[in-house]
Amino acid sequence: MVEAAGYELVELEFLPGSGGGVLRLYIDLVSSDPAAAIAIEDCEQVSRAVAATLDESDPIPGAYSLEVSSPGFDRVLRKPAHFVRFVGERVKVELSVARAGRKRFTGALTAADESGIELEVDGVEVKIAYADVGRARVVPV
Repeated sequence: MVEAAGYELVELEFLPGSGGGVLRLYIDLVSSDPAAAIAIEDCEQVSRAVAATLDESDPIPGAYSLEVSSPGFDRVLRKPAHFVRFVGERVKVELSVARAGRKRFTGALTAADESGIELEVDGVEVKIAYADVGRARVVPV
């Protein structure tokens, strides 16, 4: 339903709590422009649509709160299209398995294609396959 409304579901999380859980959706515009940003009206529209569907199907037992948000300035990068969109930006990449004793790399994202990414880290080019990426985020400046 998020995609049908013209948005991308970037991340979904459920945080259980004693007074009820929180279902949190992070949405973004379907765009290749890194400057494109979600507005509060976008979050409201998606929240209404998701709430209506959840109220109808009731897939989550008990009380919970629904939150819809933008991915933020330090957004998660998951798909190749995310990396392509943010070429030129500073990113932090954590590998799933350490490489030469190093697991975290922070630098300029210089290239991204269907197989992986290239970072410039302290003047050195580092190539990373998507299969090796454990977690990646944009680093706000």
